Amino acid sequence: MRATAAEALALAAALFGAAAPACADDASDMAGTVAGFYAAYATFHPSDGIPDAKGRAKYAPFVSPSLEKLLADGARAEEAFAKANKGSPPLLEGDLFTSNFEGATSYRLGACDATLKTCKVDLTYDDRSQNPKDKAVTWTDTVHLAATQDGWRVDDIGYGATWAFGNKGLMRDTLASVIRNASE
Repeated sequence: MRATAAEALALAAALFGAAAPACADDASDMAGTVAGFYAAYATFHPSDGIPDAKGRAKYAPFVSPSLEKLLADGARAEEAFAKANKGSPPLLEGDLFTSNFEGATSYRLGACDATLKTCKVDLTYDDRSQNPKDKAVTWTDTVHLAATQDGWRVDDIGYGATWAFGNKGLMRDTLASVIRNASE
């Protein structure tokens, strides 16, 4: 049976109308996942390098299976590198999960976009209690999410550093670099 143009437009309008609440629900679910991820992150501050198995277990409910595997592969690569290069610093020093080497002392969840599968996160590093002359540093990172069978999960982080020595690019690329460099 063939639909008339009017019926096709009505069907498209109904589908579009039905999709709008789903996107709103997706954005809300995405925000919940990102908030959980950063709540786990807050228990590790200051974060340094790739988390060990115990640390990865705290992130596990919030990360995609492929990111969980990449983190485990990165940790194994660091271990192999350390064994082969006694006394050398690790391949990845500093915070992996934010743009700032020292990490973040606080975060505020920004907007989530279900279409782009991203959430913005405003981060701050403030150590003025230790160094009163220092200024707080603020920036925005972008969390990329993946829809999994268990719901939305963090799949990558786009670093938003605007300063010279901040992390740049994507976290997955940083992890891939560690794995690659460990075998060289």
